[in-house]
Amino acid sequence: MSEYEYLVEMKGIVKRFPNVIANKNAYFSLRKGEVHALLGENGAGKSTLMNILYGIYRPDAGEIWVYGKKAEIKGPKDALKLGIGMVHQQFKLIPVHTVAENVILGLREMGFVLHGKKINQKLSEVIDKYGWKISPEARVWQLSAGEKQQVELLKMLIRQVRILILDEPTSVLTPQETILLFQTLRKMASQGLGIVLITHKLDEVFSVSDRVTVMRGGETVATKNVTDTNIEELVELMIGRPLLKISTTRKVVRERPVLQVLNLRVLNDKGLEAVRNISFNLYRGEILGIAGVSGNGQQELLEALAGLRKPFSGKILLDGVDITGKHPREIISNGVAYIPAEALRYSAPEMTVAENLILKGYRSKEFSNKLLIRWKNVEAKAIDLVNSFRIVTPSINNKLGNLSGGNVQRLVLARELGTYPNLRVILAAYPTRGLDIASTETIHQEIINKSEQGASVLLVSEELEELAALSDRIMVMYRGEIVGMLEKGQYDFEEIGLMMTGVKRMEVSA
Repeated sequence: MSEYEYLVEMKGIVKRFPNVIANKNAYFSLRKGEVHALLGENGAGKSTLMNILYGIYRPDAGEIWVYGKKAEIKGPKDALKLGIGMVHQQFKLIPVHTVAENVILGLREMGFVLHGKKINQKLSEVIDKYGWKISPEARVWQLSAGEKQQVELLKMLIRQVRILILDEPTSVLTPQETILLFQTLRKMASQGLGIVLITHKLDEVFSVSDRVTVMRGGETVATKNVTDTNIEELVELMIGRPLLKISTTRKVVRERPVLQVLNLRVLNDKGLEAVRNISFNLYRGEILGIAGVSGNGQQELLEALAGLRKPFSGKILLDGVDITGKHPREIISNGVAYIPAEALRYSAPEMTVAENLILKGYRSKEFSNKLLIRWKNVEAKAIDLVNSFRIVTPSINNKLGNLSGGNVQRLVLARELGTYPNLRVILAAYPTRGLDIASTETIHQEIINKSEQGASVLLVSEELEELAALSDRIMVMYRGEIVGMLEKGQYDFEEIGLMMTGVKRMEVSA
């Protein structure tokens, strides 16, 4: 150990935003050569704390010490000068530029005259050092999510950062890409870098981290060596109670399908084929998981099933009735719910929480007499759903635009799962994306409950653990095609990961 024990010490950090205190007397430390997981639910304050370290926010109180000296970080430039780098959840890359062009953008050390060969050679040395396969001359739009992340890491390494912050880095990665990332992080740590891994995934803590700091409600709850803790303890530190066990007694009988998809082809917004001649059946009470890296036709498939996108060819049958290309209102009236990937896009920010909760159900007898809205019924239902789905809002009359992203997601889930009297099919696109562990637990149990009541669920997720826990079958999509269909008990994450990247496929029956 050098003359200072910690690369970073954050002491008594306070950060206030309008109507909320994001950090309350929070503390955090990082040692040289360690991977330190920063764990917590959404809204726990972990990203805010690291954004303060990187200079995106200024703290309202508290101190930051870097390399044993008190530091004032006014912005990301100051952070980079101190050797602090951050890779954000949303990559900050220019797709049409090459890897090399993205890496050197804004790097003054390269000078006014750029020497392409020397730059590419230097980048290739770093790329080879970490066992990556990307080319400095490749265009970013040609790269996979994992390779784009490598470009972001390359930007930090070229700038010789000593402290590296990664915000939810595995959210867009396949299992194989996640393994490679963790191998890279361990190698970086072995070379003396201090790495902060912001995450809400407990398995990541034990896969790659040396220490873990848990935050809850903006405060630091505990810091522990990973070898001295376990999943149960971390869950209780995160949410203040043990997790509930998801249980079900349902049995799926595959006789007459509720939903039949026959030779379906769907185009994307660019007019290119996103769903390529696929066929499958969904049975009563079944949860059929769809695995795949985002952008492989899953969203276009669900939009076609929900009536939001007209199929190019093929058929969609609901209990034997052809609903291909029908208006969304007709599909909704037939008991099909759609949980979109982009919750805010399918909501009305200027309307209240209560109004948003009945956007699809206001025509029902419960909420309307066909002439006037039954506002007492609407308010009672809204209060019930806000409580059931843990939507954080000062009032049901608060505008939706004032809610956080996670609470908008909860609201959309409440609207789709809680206001339909005759649910037959649930089309769920990433229903727990961006939600914390307690909210995820609630949504998982709600999906199970609906399936037990007879609803059939088509569940799209990039979280293989989620699919394995909930699904009766998992269907794998790659480039708009079904490349695998696995029964419960046959799930192999490595095999599914290979299918997700197109390396392997199997014979598929509906």
